[in-house]
Order: sequence, then structure tokens, then C-alpha cells
Amino acid sequence: MNLSVDEQVIDVLKQCYDPEIPIDLWSLGLIYHIEIKDIEDGLKNVHIIMSLTTPGCKMGDSMSLDIKTKLEATEFVKEAKVEITFEPPWTPEMMAEDARKKLGFTKPVENKVNTTWE
Repeated sequence: MNLSVDEQVIDVLKQCYDPEIPIDLWSLGLIYHIEIKDIEDGLKNVHIIMSLTTPGCKMGDSMSLDIKTKLEATEFVKEAKVEITFEPPWTPEMMAEDARKKLGFTKPVENKVNTTWE
């Protein structure tokens, strides 16, 4: 089964972890936006806007470099740019349901934030 480029990017994001939380950045809901642009010879440039669990997190540069390095190591990405934002601020409701359960957030989410992208 061949994965779309979108799915391949998400698979890479699922291999990137917050060093302080044993859950990948995608499942944590830290990825706010992904833009994929065709450039040349089937290669893509990828721009990601992500957040951190807290504005004071010292691991932001490390996590963004991890994403950049892993994306650029794929056969389809020429350049990856990762930008960090705090708008909107991250909340635990942004996590995928399985991530919420793993971290012990058992209270049901009434107004879950949409963490999908197009």
C-alpha cells in the first residue's frame, strides 16, 4: 500500500517525541499546520507550525530540529521548516484520545479541538 505524501509526513511526525512526555508530537496535538509544496523532481518543501505544551518549555528547538532532520532524511522532502507558535495556546483537549488515556486524562472531552488538517 502506497501512502500519500500527507500520510508520510504524519508518519514522520509520529516518530518525533516530546522528550519529557512519552507520546509523539502528532498525538499530543502539538502540530497545528502542515503545508506541503511541490518543488522539483518530485521533491517537496514542508512547512510545519507547531506548539509546545508550555511556553517555558526548553525543548522546543530540540523538537523542531528533530522534525526537520527526520523529514529531510526522507526521499521526498528537500527542505523542512518548523515554526513554533503559542497561538492558540496548547491544551490537553488537543491530544488524541489514546494519548489522553495514556497520560491519565480520563474525563471526556466535550469540545474537542480539531487536530486534523487538509
